[in-house]
Amino acid sequence: MIYLETPRLILRNWSAADLEHFCLMNADQDVMQYFPRVLSSAETEKFYQSILAEFKEYGFGLYAVEEKRTKEFIGFIGFHRATFDADFTPCIEIGWRLKKDAWGQGYATEGARACLEYGFNELGFSEVVSFTAEINKPSINVMRKIGMNPVKTFHHPRVDQGSPLKKHVLYQASK
Repeated sequence: MIYLETPRLILRNWSAADLEHFCLMNADQDVMQYFPRVLSSAETEKFYQSILAEFKEYGFGLYAVEEKRTKEFIGFIGFHRATFDADFTPCIEIGWRLKKDAWGQGYATEGARACLEYGFNELGFSEVVSFTAEINKPSINVMRKIGMNPVKTFHHPRVDQGSPLKKHVLYQASK
């Protein structure tokens, strides 16, 4: 099923054929530089299953992203129910992860902007948040470009003490 289309992207259901490419993306050190570690194939498979489960339970999730022109899987953009221990959870988070050769082309901004509109107008969200490590300037730039506003910084409870990724920024958008 296709959920959204933008001028250059298709945001759709995941297929089994995406898993191999998803594994490669999550094993790429550059793609995962703002996460605690790269993911093994088994960890990516578990993540993939959790994405499918979230769609089944909530009717939304992290959409597989395909570049229209090439039909190539380039990553994900979409929503996730964040439930870790923080004063702003549970919440609806918008997030994205694209393979390295899809960077710098505006795909994350294009897809995330379309997702926000879909979330507010079709899914009935009143508020959506996004968060990342404070040092992740590329994702912070996407948050700003799609109209999200900074709320605060916080220490992510699932990131080790002493990690340069511990301090996060929280951004928010309202309908």
